[in-house]
Amino acid sequence: MYEIEIKSLLGSRENAERLEAQMKKLDPKFVKVGSHRQLNHYFEGKGDFKAAAKIIANDKDRKTFLGLAEKAKDFSLRTREADGTVFLVLKAAIDDTTSANGTARREFECKIDAPLSKLDEALLKAGFSYQAKWSRERTEYKFSGANVTIDKNAGYGYLAEFEMIEDDPLHADETKARLRGLIADLGFEELDQSRLGRMFAYYNAHWPEYYGTEKIFVIE
Repeated sequence: MYEIEIKSLLGSRENAERLEAQMKKLDPKFVKVGSHRQLNHYFEGKGDFKAAAKIIANDKDRKTFLGLAEKAKDFSLRTREADGTVFLVLKAAIDDTTSANGTARREFECKIDAPLSKLDEALLKAGFSYQAKWSRERTEYKFSGANVTIDKNAGYGYLAEFEMIEDDPLHADETKARLRGLIADLGFEELDQSRLGRMFAYYNAHWPEYYGTEKIFVIE
């Protein structure tokens, strides 16, 4: 599947509440799905994907993971724990944005029957290294055909993500335009990719100061 996603930096709790109220006002089928906490650990380096894949129990999932890894020119490898459930995640860019924060990405996500620490250990043993650790509280919504999340991120503060899933990457630009239209209709702005890149780089360089805390920074 292909994840088409546009982000909007909200900053404050008041803006997050305003966004939720606007979605409810504009869409009679608006749904607040629920909230949970996440830990997301990002990895980098020229590790051995075949060695990393050994922790995936299902043969089909293992082949999908390796197939995407072989084709990816730019990848984002992550582990995630959401309310006690652990996942291995691999994202690869399909446009000119990055795999870490891009607007169009191929995504693999697989549940792993192991603690987050054991999954991390498997990737470290495979030759990857930590890029950064992230913590957030996430609330999920259904709005006008899009999956929307409002995250309270350590470091970033409140951030909204508007996402649609496509089977065909040729529809990526069309879908991005639709998501940008939804954001504009709600009275918010897209987070510029260059600014997002600066924020991401700053967090990666300073993540031990923010991970698991309420601290935020502002990068223009």
